Amino acid sequence: MKKLTVLALTLAMTASLLVGCGSGETTDVSSEVETTEETTEETTEETTEETTEETEATEATEEAVSEEATEDTETADDTVYKIGVIQLTEHAALDASNEGFVAALNDSGIKYEIDQQNAQNDQSACQTIAAKLVADGDDLILAIATPAAQAAAAETTEIPIVGTAITDFVDAGLVNDNNAPGTNVTGTSDLTPVKEQVDLLKKILPEAKTVGILYCSAESNSVFQAELAKSACEEAGLACEVYTVASSNEIQTVVESMVGKVDAIYAPTDNTIAAGMATVSMVANDNNLPVICGEAGMVEAGGLATYGIDYYQLGYLAGQQAVAILKGEASVSETPIGYLAAEQCELTTNEETAATLNIDLSVLDN
Repeated sequence: MKKLTVLALTLAMTASLLVGCGSGETTDVSSEVETTEETTEETTEETTEETTEETEATEATEEAVSEEATEDTETADDTVYKIGVIQLTEHAALDASNEGFVAALNDSGIKYEIDQQNAQNDQSACQTIAAKLVADGDDLILAIATPAAQAAAAETTEIPIVGTAITDFVDAGLVNDNNAPGTNVTGTSDLTPVKEQVDLLKKILPEAKTVGILYCSAESNSVFQAELAKSACEEAGLACEVYTVASSNEIQTVVESMVGKVDAIYAPTDNTIAAGMATVSMVANDNNLPVICGEAGMVEAGGLATYGIDYYQLGYLAGQQAVAILKGEASVSETPIGYLAAEQCELTTNEETAATLNIDLSVLDN
């Protein structure tokens, strides 16, 4: 009986333990579900954070690329251009053209290296200088005066050439057309108002009958202007005689030969005469021969008067052309020859020379 009772109690306790174990397992599953949900939420948050970080990294990369592209552009704008200069000789007009050209470069903000060369009025030196600038691989050549431009054009058809202080580019054989060059040459013309200068001569010297036209026969721009002067003299009712020099060494002798044969001298924008103007004015003024000149520098060197262009502004205009060509904003073959407007011409007189010649310039006030 006792054994049965003990057995019954043992079974009852075992059943109780089994029920307790089942309850414990159910509680553990619920806990695992909650843990899984928390893990999922943490994973989602981590994924979101990673995605955000990747997006920010991508944006940072794009900004870096953009900054590099900007820096590359800025580097391209910092190009240092090589510019070679051939100036035929030294005198006020050509020097002023050179100064105006450089001023335009500086005002444009471009970076450049410039090689200034002067041929000292030696045309063979122009050729030597031109060959050097081409060999140096210059990006652009400035040619001041016709012989300088002709020498440069003979050396290269590839490097852009901008000429200045050149009367007529077509007549000099530099371009096909002044409005559409069609070659690697363009620039600015110093074609002076020859007719107006002859009219000025007649106004100041109403008694003059014969005019001596003085220039260097080796300069094609001067030959061109001399023809214009002949026509202007004929139109004004003046007789004219032509006097030429082959070099500066002949200036004094030729001017002396004009004494007693002409009443006045007309000298166009000729480089040889301009460079030797001190000699011209010395002989002319000593012999009471007034000289009407092609440009202001010649008047300052002893001539009587001119109505002409501003060579500094002419050079500045050439500089603007050069900048546009260098920056790829214009094509040299399509850039028209530039001219200064008529209102940019100025009257220049030499009061000291007028007093020496006993000429009253007050007639110009009327």
